[in-house]
Amino acid sequence: MGRLFGTDGARGIANSELTCELAMNIGRAAAMVLTESSHHTHPKILIGKDTRLSSDMLEGALIAGLCSVGADVELLGVDPTPAVAFLIRQYQADAGIMISASHNPFEFNGIKVFSSDGYKLPDALEEEIEAIVIDKAKPYPTPTGDGLGRVSYAENAVEDYIEHIISTVPYHLDGMRIAIDCSNGSSSRTARELFTRLGAECHLLADQPDGVNINDKCGSTHLELLQNYVVENGLQAGVAFDGDADRCLAVDEKGNVIDGDFIMAICALDLASRKKLSKNAAVGTVMSNMGFSRFCADNGLKFVSTDVGDRYVLEAMLREGYNFGGEQSGHVIFLDYATTGDGQLTAAQLLSLVNRRQAQLSSISTLMTRFPQVLINVRVTGEGKLHFFTNQAIKNKIDDVKKQLGEDGRILVRLSGTEPLVRVMLEGLDKEKITRLAQETAELIKEKIG
Repeated sequence: MGRLFGTDGARGIANSELTCELAMNIGRAAAMVLTESSHHTHPKILIGKDTRLSSDMLEGALIAGLCSVGADVELLGVDPTPAVAFLIRQYQADAGIMISASHNPFEFNGIKVFSSDGYKLPDALEEEIEAIVIDKAKPYPTPTGDGLGRVSYAENAVEDYIEHIISTVPYHLDGMRIAIDCSNGSSSRTARELFTRLGAECHLLADQPDGVNINDKCGSTHLELLQNYVVENGLQAGVAFDGDADRCLAVDEKGNVIDGDFIMAICALDLASRKKLSKNAAVGTVMSNMGFSRFCADNGLKFVSTDVGDRYVLEAMLREGYNFGGEQSGHVIFLDYATTGDGQLTAAQLLSLVNRRQAQLSSISTLMTRFPQVLINVRVTGEGKLHFFTNQAIKNKIDDVKKQLGEDGRILVRLSGTEPLVRVMLEGLDKEKITRLAQETAELIKEKIG
């Protein structure tokens, strides 16, 4: 796995790359780093998980590691990642851990760590944990007797989280008929109760997890199921979450996809109209569609761009005092209500806006024009990833494409932070041209480092 943490926690194939021993040691090291200033005799750390077969196994390993260094563990069970982030502060815990590999196939799993304020860890703290686990920078403490940690269960975790989401939605969804794709993941435990209590008639899809069907032809990465269902059943809208429900994509009544950029445009303009958009700014990433930055300029909004990853969006928001940001992939952060991307909160805010306006989602989404975009993922070797930044042929090709696109487009080539991939993204006014250039670039990368 190399160093432990990518753009969204430690991630790998469960029991192969992400082993029980590694999970146990991450738990030990996280407890050491995050609880140095704890006011508890035994630091309290929450653990949540998604529905993967391996989540129970890794939960057990984390429990062992945490308790072995004297930390108490409170188990939340299956719940969304943003629920862990919210409940850390609600339950006055010292840290929280979510076991999930988000949108990846079921054989993968991951460990995301949150500090006592409910935020994902900054790079410096992740590096400190890595130094303990990989470099043996500090020995693990080995308390005995009553110095060991205890395990308890948070019986009301789901209810407390649902109540929180409902409290953020002043205008409910009464009369709306919607479809919800739970991706056979964490939202399978929360979505029906949440959106029914908000007043919607809910049609649930992919809400029967069996340990291996998470993200399997469903959820935010496979929208065809949701698109067809919404149209065939004459529903007003559909929303889809990923495996741990920290991202949301939507479908309008015609079956058109409303991605994160469109959701951000709709919500940012609405927040601005109600004087609730801090500094009149929306924070996106370098992957945000050019149409979104043009939309912001046309509507008097400031667009702020960061590196890819909702953690970097959040860091910019906290640093500059912004309260709204997100990614095209559907991680949207309403900082007034949450410390991380929250798919169900995002869906509730979007659907509430649609119902308040008594409008169709298809008509509301026309406020932004999307630039044609082509994204090609090139699978590369571990060694290839290392040579990506130094390969001169790849550098020359990227420079050549930039010249060909000029002011009417752009190219972005980057390493995935969670998978063995190089992502090639082009945008421009000419779809045929950017498709050709994207394919040429991808083929060269595959030849040189694939």
